[in-house]
Amino acid sequence: MLRIGIVGAGRIGQVHARSVAENPQTTLVAVSDPIEESARLVVDRFGGKALTSADDLFADPEVDAVIICSPTPFHGDHIVAAAKAGKPALCEKPLAMDSESVASIKERLQGLDAKVMMGFNRRFDPTLGGAKAIADSGKIGTVEQVAIISRDPAAPPKSYIAVSGGIFKDMTIHDFDFARFVLGDIKTVSALGQNLDPELADTGDFDGAVIVMTNAEGKVVTITNSRHCATGYDQRLEIFGTEGMACADNVHVNATRTSTADLADAKTPYLDFFLERYAQAYAAELAAFVAAIAGEGQFSPSLDDGAAALVLAEAAAESARTGQVVTVK
Repeated sequence: MLRIGIVGAGRIGQVHARSVAENPQTTLVAVSDPIEESARLVVDRFGGKALTSADDLFADPEVDAVIICSPTPFHGDHIVAAAKAGKPALCEKPLAMDSESVASIKERLQGLDAKVMMGFNRRFDPTLGGAKAIADSGKIGTVEQVAIISRDPAAPPKSYIAVSGGIFKDMTIHDFDFARFVLGDIKTVSALGQNLDPELADTGDFDGAVIVMTNAEGKVVTITNSRHCATGYDQRLEIFGTEGMACADNVHVNATRTSTADLADAKTPYLDFFLERYAQAYAAELAAFVAAIAGEGQFSPSLDDGAAALVLAEAAAESARTGQVVTVK
């Protein structure tokens, strides 16, 4: 049984706590958060002990591996602390607030046997991952275009947006990683940001974006984001090839459809939030982390994958600000 500690008892920490509790190969032994009540709420539900110090969690001999769910500015310190303690780490996105911080993290990890996996859970989603598997099989020929649509049902609180690093680092980061997952390294980035929601006008951030990227072979990926979607959590993917296409559609509450004199094939709503939509992905991600620790797989997505996605986020922010196409070095 792999004994896991979680750093950070916020929303995403609770998601991982549930996955740990439901996995027969793992058990939750500790949760740390500066707000003791937050940590206690998680352990009361999923087990383990509540700590107020991440240092205490890393030093705990009962913790075999850690899941890092702390605010982004602390990711580097916590990755390094886990490596120094000899504990494999699964770290939530983004890796850091900027690429300079990533360089510092890598420098601090030199000489340590760091085992780090990044939390890009969409790679493990059976729907999105299923489309990727079809493309990899060659059934649709040579991939030429990829289209990713990712819209949230509603914007997060302004207080969260203020410390998130912006839409590209916070929201689009998943799409940047999945684009690389399908097409490999990206060479050019062009982004257009939108400010259409008056409720978010004073955040200094975009509430929507459209990004176009190319790889070295001229293959193209488009990403469409919005902070609000009246129909729910809109998550779609199309991979277009020379012999066909693979599509991943939205996941609905159930598969029922209604046809009447007023409508045809009306479906139930989309699953309305990432907690429900990606529950299977988080479970599969944890299983891959456990397998990697057991030597049965790679720590993938890797630290380098996290760094590469952040570079694309920075390039998109620059492009949206300047109106220029940014070449990724």
